[in-house]
Amino acid sequence: MSDVKRPSKRAQKAQETRRRILEAASQLFVRDGYGATNLQEIADRAGVAVQTIYFVFGNKRTLLKELVDVTIAGDDEPVATMDRRWYIDALSTATAQDMLRAYVTGTTSVLERAAPIGKMLEAASASDPEVAALWPQEIDPRYVVSQRAAEALIGKPGAQAGLSAEDAADLLYGLLSPELYLLFVRERGWSSERWEQWAAKTLHAQLCSD
Repeated sequence: MSDVKRPSKRAQKAQETRRRILEAASQLFVRDGYGATNLQEIADRAGVAVQTIYFVFGNKRTLLKELVDVTIAGDDEPVATMDRRWYIDALSTATAQDMLRAYVTGTTSVLERAAPIGKMLEAASASDPEVAALWPQEIDPRYVVSQRAAEALIGKPGAQAGLSAEDAADLLYGLLSPELYLLFVRERGWSSERWEQWAAKTLHAQLCSD
């Protein structure tokens, strides 16, 4: 018999309530902006009492932090991007071409979830110093992810000769940015699939040898 315990009905209900609050917050923050959205509006959309939001998250800034973390990760597990299975598997591939394909696919999945909240978060951080303080890193964590990927890529067969890790990281960071993704997908109407194919082809030309 398995020793894995199933979550109780109470725990399942709490998890579902948390999910509904995060979903409602995401919709309203993206549509109306962080500053213009109050917790009562989120509670109404989620179908919960506003006191429930205070109990689960404490305040609006904490709710935003949780929303960003969960949206980027795709779940509520406390696992950093560089410890995620898709990232580890991409960097473990044998060739630069294989790694780039896997890396672009994984990054596109993240962008599908996270890019829409990026502009909202940028505006919120600019107008509220306490929001900006939630992410105090001097270096953009997205660049750190790109940097490690670049270091792995240039050491693989099929990488462009003479390519530096710094240049490779800049290309990954720039071409796989939320801003560029939104420009093509939201403003120009591309599908995520078309975006992924274009990004992979463009990066291949810059980072890989034929």
